[in-house]
Amino acid sequence: MARAFVERFQLVLVRVGEAFCVKFPSGDSVVSDQCILDCPILLGDFLAKAYLKVIDLEDFDVILGMDWLSRYDAVIQCRGKHLDFRKDNGQPGSIYGDPRQVSPAISAVCAKRLFSSGCFACVVSMLGTVSSGPQLDEIPVAREFPDVFPSDLPGLPPDRDVEFVIDLEPGTRPIAKATYRMAPRELEELRTQLDELLEKGFIRPSSSPWGAPVLFVKKKDGSMRLCIDYRELNKVTIKNRYPLPRIDDLFDQLRGSAVFSKIDLRSGYHQLRIRESDIPRTAFRSRHGHFEFLVMSFGLTNAPSAFMDMMNRVFKDFLDKFVVVFIDDVLIYFGMLRSMISTYGWCYLP
Repeated sequence: MARAFVERFQLVLVRVGEAFCVKFPSGDSVVSDQCILDCPILLGDFLAKAYLKVIDLEDFDVILGMDWLSRYDAVIQCRGKHLDFRKDNGQPGSIYGDPRQVSPAISAVCAKRLFSSGCFACVVSMLGTVSSGPQLDEIPVAREFPDVFPSDLPGLPPDRDVEFVIDLEPGTRPIAKATYRMAPRELEELRTQLDELLEKGFIRPSSSPWGAPVLFVKKKDGSMRLCIDYRELNKVTIKNRYPLPRIDDLFDQLRGSAVFSKIDLRSGYHQLRIRESDIPRTAFRSRHGHFEFLVMSFGLTNAPSAFMDMMNRVFKDFLDKFVVVFIDDVLIYFGMLRSMISTYGWCYLP
């Protein structure tokens, strides 16, 4: 029992003839010649007794040692945080603690006291996380199809059966809007992203009578996404009615499956070319010049439908057999892992 607890409640001490040594789990030990005989301890509805040695304790008022645990045949259930014991009459008893997890945090005052008493401490700062998963070149499928897993798109996509077209309502005349104001940081980011798009061949300088303004939208990770305000162009564009799949229908296809693998396309929209005659209609204006897209851009009204059309053509032999697609998200599903391993490569064949 803690000496401060004894003094606070003015408990009666008994001095023993020979001092005893109390050893802690940490290896430290203290010597005392004072104790409390038959100290009553209420455990639920059971009044137990304990022979307690009085020492200097800081964090606890009472510690019940091995002698008490053995006397009452006590068992500590760490997971459930309760103590099972046997009463003097042989009947079982239990007491329960708080099942909630205790926070590992301590107060600054407590930490300072521990430092002063010589407790070892260190300051740790997290510099980054290291992935323990396999690297891309360690995955057999990725090694078999290296051209499918580039670190970035190498340039313009190849000609495909599907092109992105922009059909306008009859009588539509070119629309050009003034540029939006940008902060210095946005202008710097604009220059960087324009240079990247030019280097990849996704855009080119334009002299088109069309011109949409540009703006930035902040992503969840804090970076900025370049967006073209195509609202005026979208108003006069004939809508593509190609259907997008219903989410509930896609979930129905997964019934009975146990193994899944997801494929995320890298810059999916930029993998679809724009019809040559429609390229001038994608023109956008900025502080750093007038440009037009050669690949499909975000913000165009028919982009999801056109991309869905292309994806369905690519996976037409596998759809609803072991593949479901929603725009640029591909999910492969099987009932057995062996079936997936033997079939997985089909999704990467040209």
